[in-house]
Amino acid sequence: MAKIWAENSYCKRRQVGALIVNNQMIISDGYNGTPAGFENVCEDENNVTKPYVLHAEANAITKVAASNNNSKGSTIYITSSPCIECAKLIIQSGIRRVVYCEDYHTLDGVDLLNRAGIEVNYIEIESIR
Repeated sequence: MAKIWAENSYCKRRQVGALIVNNQMIISDGYNGTPAGFENVCEDENNVTKPYVLHAEANAITKVAASNNNSKGSTIYITSSPCIECAKLIIQSGIRRVVYCEDYHTLDGVDLLNRAGIEVNYIEIESIR
């Protein structure tokens, strides 16, 4: 389902989706993109990601933080393994399990999550299309 949610992203280079689940209910969702109120263009004229583009995990975590839900003890499903910055957000938000299906260009985020005692699962899935 996170892969389907990633399709909402306006980013051309890479589309990433994230769903936070607690007690078998989706409590938050996110995809990579620009902050609210910005144009939905993620890359500059050189096809480089703009520095203010939010990652899917950051969008989902900030969205749940602004809601009445609590991410403590939840699972985040992400299409890509988290970068180190998103891994820090995952740790601080109380998420206890991370499930992803594609490797990011570095696994520093996964290493940090493992160090923090967060369960990390890679699941290979076939393309949905």
